[in-house]
Order: sequence, then structure tokens, then C-alpha cells
Amino acid sequence: MKDTAAWSEYCKSLAPALIHACTMAPVSTGPSALVRELANTAPDWPFRHAACRGGWHRLGGLIDAKGKRLTDNLEGWAETELAARQGDLGWLAEDYAGQGLLATRLVGRTHYLVAPAGDGPTDFLQLEIEELQEIGSHTLFADGEPATLDELLDPQLPAHSGRPLGLPSYTFRRVSHVGAFLGRMRVTRPEPAPIHRMVEDWAACSAGQASDFCNHWVLAMSEHQDRFLQSVFRAKPMSTLEGHPPAFHGEQGQTNGALRAALTAYDRSCGYPMAWYFHMLVTHAVPHWVAQTIIEDAQAGFEYLPERDLAVVRDWLHRPYAL
Repeated sequence: MKDTAAWSEYCKSLAPALIHACTMAPVSTGPSALVRELANTAPDWPFRHAACRGGWHRLGGLIDAKGKRLTDNLEGWAETELAARQGDLGWLAEDYAGQGLLATRLVGRTHYLVAPAGDGPTDFLQLEIEELQEIGSHTLFADGEPATLDELLDPQLPAHSGRPLGLPSYTFRRVSHVGAFLGRMRVTRPEPAPIHRMVEDWAACSAGQASDFCNHWVLAMSEHQDRFLQSVFRAKPMSTLEGHPPAFHGEQGQTNGALRAALTAYDRSCGYPMAWYFHMLVTHAVPHWVAQTIIEDAQAGFEYLPERDLAVVRDWLHRPYAL
């Protein structure tokens, strides 16, 4: 088994093959084509599509009125031009008003693919691939002088506004060994973060006995340096369920058989035991009173969870956390 540093270097060595798969797979045929290309370029890793999250965009470039691309970095262009005018937006607007400069943006979705790398809940590779399409967003200075630079570059526009400037394509973002990332994160903290406690709970309860963590959760991970040049890690779990989490049909005051039926129905809709507990922590689709009532029922002699699951719930009540 590789250590944390070895996994980091290995993922770097794997990146070129994954980038090649992105260039070969057409977006039009869906994620299945991407999975097939990954199987060709990285045959040692059986990546499968786990989740897709969209609804985001970032700044693109700048195109003149004749269709010539002036830059791929709209923000950099604006900062340079503004600095040349002593930060005067009015001056910038005066120089470029009426020139028909078209700002673009990249609208995208992030595909999360996973491949097992061991037996633990976090022993898997997570591959993040962006599906991007450039659109013509808005004409600079069409409405006169903007109040701020943000208003100039990224005005509040309807979600589906803009004209596509080309076909969507896949772009490699990163590949990570999740356990190694969380290990690096753990070193920087005196106490375990909520995500560390979540995966420990997964391993300890019935969920970990029934299914792999990556079948039901992926992580939004990030790393940056703070002003003291110390590494700051973040990892937020995201359910692989499509759309919103299931509705929980239990009502406060229910106990015994009625609450047990609500928990069973929730777990069945998610596809694994103790799903209600993890959705209580992450999506908040299940209210916190459920955990308290389960333990009160158990103390009254009505146990409808295995002891290992009751132990996890008791520990959470004594040391609550959320993600």
C-alpha cells in the first residue's frame, strides 16, 4: 500500500493518460463514452461514473466585433487595462464603449468518477473531469459605465442566457487518492474534522458492512495556503444520489414501529443501511430529533438498530458534528 506522499506522486504520473481520455471522448455520447476511454488509457483503474454536479460558470475570454479572439483571460485583460488607467473604470468605459467587445464565460458541470484502491472507506481514487462549453456572455460597456469591476466582468445574467461558441468538451481537473488527501488534512488539525468522523462512523456501522463509501458519497476537495503560508484543506461530502435527497416521512413524536418504518423506508430509497444517519449529517434531510428518539426508544427496551449502529448514534449525541 502506498503512503500519502507516494499516492500524490502516483496520481501525478497517472494524469497524462486521463487527460488523453478527455480529448478522445465526445461529450455528446454521455459519460459512458468517457468511462470507456478511461478504460483504454488507464486500464489498471476501473473508473465508474459516480455523480455529476453542474450549475456553475467561470469567466472566459474576450472577442472583438469582427470575431477575433483578443484573450482567453477576461479578468487578466481587464485588470491590465484598468491598471493602465490608474484604476479609473470611467476612463476604461470611454476608451472601449461602442466597440462591441464580447465577453465569454465557461459554463460547466463536474463529473466525479471513482475507482477502488483498497478495503477502507476512503481507499479509492476520485477523478474529477469538467464538462465545459464557452458561451458569448455579454457585450462590455453596452449599458455604459459599470459600477464595479465585478459588474463589468460577471453581471447577474439568467442561467441559460448566452450564445454557444462551440461544442462542449471534457477537461481533466484532478485525480486524488481520497484517503491520502484526508491523511494530509488530518496532520494539520489537532482534532479530527467532521469528514474524518464521518468516514470513521461509516466503517463502524452497518453502512460500511453493506457497501463502499464511494458508492454513495464523493468529496468536494480543495487545498490552498493561508496568509501564513500554511496549507488549508477542505473536504465536503456530496451524495451520489441524483437530484434532491429523499423526503423523510417520520414526524416528531413518533416512536417504536412508526419511526422504525420511516427509517427503513428512507434507507431503502437510498440503497444502504444507516442512510438516514449520514443524510442527517450532510444533507439535513433527516432532522436531529430522530437520533435522540432512537436512543430513548433503545433505553426503553425497543431496539430496532443493531448495537454497532446504536453505538454510533450514541457517540454522535455525546459529541455532535455536522458537515
